[in-house]
Amino acid sequence: MATPVSYQEHETLKRVYWVEFEDGSRRLATVNLAPGVRVYGEQLIKVGGIELRVWNPYRSKLAGAMLKGLKLVPLQEGSKVLYLGTAAGTTPSHVSDIIGERGLIYGVEFAPRVMREFLEKVAMHRKNVIPILADARFPYKYLNIVSEKVDVVYADIAQPFQSKIVADNAEFYLKQDGYVLQAIKAMSIDVTKEPSETYRKEINHLEERGFEILDVVHLEPYDVAHAFVVARYK
Repeated sequence: MATPVSYQEHETLKRVYWVEFEDGSRRLATVNLAPGVRVYGEQLIKVGGIELRVWNPYRSKLAGAMLKGLKLVPLQEGSKVLYLGTAAGTTPSHVSDIIGERGLIYGVEFAPRVMREFLEKVAMHRKNVIPILADARFPYKYLNIVSEKVDVVYADIAQPFQSKIVADNAEFYLKQDGYVLQAIKAMSIDVTKEPSETYRKEINHLEERGFEILDVVHLEPYDVAHAFVVARYK
């Protein structure tokens, strides 16, 4: 592994750092909320009394979006997040790092096998994560678990009608003026259409449902045929 030579705090996000390595590369990292624990084989770096986890943009769409110039990441210490599609927990673990002990992630995942990985790799090591085995298409089914309005709905779901699922969940759980972070997976929606056409359709649906689009970035080369959207619930 490359050796880190310097580090500095991110310009706008607390608990996020830039780490420069001896090969000249510059990578994102988050302050590890579970010191000593790796989630997906990431490099751990001890600096200045804290432990950083290197954040791989090829494994995390949020990291990729940030490296592609995403202007706004509405996460901070204490944020409450409804996370749709946690998978095994790569990006949720970094979100957990950012929001810290005062924050909370309600992590929704449909597949039992993947949820077991999420439990073993993330939830059992982090007190700010509540795992929910459920289908995000039916947000009313976890009303008894998500007991409060959240600041952010984060969606990374491989389903048709992705923006509809996001908007449906937001109507149940997102605060007024809260934010949506959504990875649009074009090939999971319609393989017959150009990704740009699919992005526009999904973004239009968010706007029709009352969201203000704040930023859109394409994720190549980190993820092919993916776009990342930040929107605010008006």
